Amino acid sequence: MSASSPLFGDLLLKLGIVSPSQVQEALALQALTGQRVGEALISLGYVTREQIQDALGEALGLNSNRTAAHPPLGELLVGMKYITLGQLEEALAFQRKDGRKLGEILVELGNCTYKQIYEALSLQGRISGRQEPPRPATEGKHRVMVVDDSPLACAFVQEGLEALGYEVLCFDDPYKALEQVSKVQPAIVLTDLDMPGLDGVELCRRLKDGPVRQIPVIILTANDGETERVQGLRAGADDYVNKSASMDELSARIESVMRRTGETERMRKLFARYTSDAVVEEILKSPDTVVLTGEKREVTVLFADIRNFTGLAESLPPEQVVGVLNQVLGRLSDAVLTAGGTLDKFLGDGLMAVWGAPVHRSDDALRALQASKMMMTAMEELRVHAAAEWAINRSDGQPLVLELGIGINSGVVVAGNIGGAMRTEYTCIGDAVNVAARLCAIAGPGEILVGERTRELVQGREMSFEDLPPVRLKGKQQPVPLYRAL
Repeated sequence: MSASSPLFGDLLLKLGIVSPSQVQEALALQALTGQRVGEALISLGYVTREQIQDALGEALGLNSNRTAAHPPLGELLVGMKYITLGQLEEALAFQRKDGRKLGEILVELGNCTYKQIYEALSLQGRISGRQEPPRPATEGKHRVMVVDDSPLACAFVQEGLEALGYEVLCFDDPYKALEQVSKVQPAIVLTDLDMPGLDGVELCRRLKDGPVRQIPVIILTANDGETERVQGLRAGADDYVNKSASMDELSARIESVMRRTGETERMRKLFARYTSDAVVEEILKSPDTVVLTGEKREVTVLFADIRNFTGLAESLPPEQVVGVLNQVLGRLSDAVLTAGGTLDKFLGDGLMAVWGAPVHRSDDALRALQASKMMMTAMEELRVHAAAEWAINRSDGQPLVLELGIGINSGVVVAGNIGGAMRTEYTCIGDAVNVAARLCAIAGPGEILVGERTRELVQGREMSFEDLPPVRLKGKQQPVPLYRAL
């Protein structure tokens, strides 16, 4: 029996769910649009989506409370003549053996379609008398990818989340979901735990190991065992929700995960401009260890400055000056990031870099010295390249000669976000920073000057130094011990 038959309308009238005119109106709309009867009744305002959602929950066994006036799904399907009594008994026998959902068994046996089951579920909800108004939609729709091999389970989650204002895309094949996730770019993925071929834990692991690792994943399951939960969380899942949870709870979990993800992305964007991907990932693994409001910590600070750049700039066209500066500073910042440092700021024709903030490592001082060596090598390569270009072009004057001076010092500083409401930056301030800057200022072309504490920190490492006479620096009452890195 089709949903448009007179018998179906008679059943609705007999149950007192709708009036004769409402039935005719819904059937007329179905003939025009091809909608399911339930959808037609919703669009006409005679059935709420909440009632359909609740009925789907009952069919999946997710609602614990069941009213006495709730007719079983199988009886409704027989009464609507979608299946015979014999077909129902056969499906119930299979259900007693494997515990699967009745609707899925009936579809697998070819006795009815999911569309017919969906219409019966809609009717089941109406008979139960649940008349709760639909919940308001959330502000700003998140795109949710739902992965579940059960079409009924997908429909259950989709109906509930769409009623709350989410955009939902369902995949019953986890391999297809993996293939499409980069194209779909969901804000979050909800995956069933128990699926054939590729379960939710493995799906989560593959997502977190791939290019979309930043997309949060929530695992949905009817099995609330601790072992399964631990497996999911170890695979990188952001949360774990039992399928018996209400849509309100699921929505709250989604929003909580999205807030955490938003904070993670904020930190990623904040530090990605200054430091290497490896350091960013380290920060994100232990965000509680990063204090942005200011804290004392020992760091190693490096200042690098191009020597005689002012005179060089006066002899070149402005566009060439900018090109040379970008080339040099690009190579210097590459050295900082390669050595795991944090690029604090560019200073005209130089830069300041820090090791030890926001992430501390035991070999921070050694990394800073390694970066300084890389910088000097890069400058030599740029000089060779400039000389080769000059020889080819036969330019007037002399080839471009670029020299670098570097100062490195270690000590306790205050590290954190400095600035006001309009502009702020993560930086370090303190005496150790001032000394590093002044060492850079007195360094000759090609020279790396190092403070006493830095040398102490790399003692015993493969790094050699030349002792220099102590030097008086502005703001220091006593001469400062000085060393040249070789």
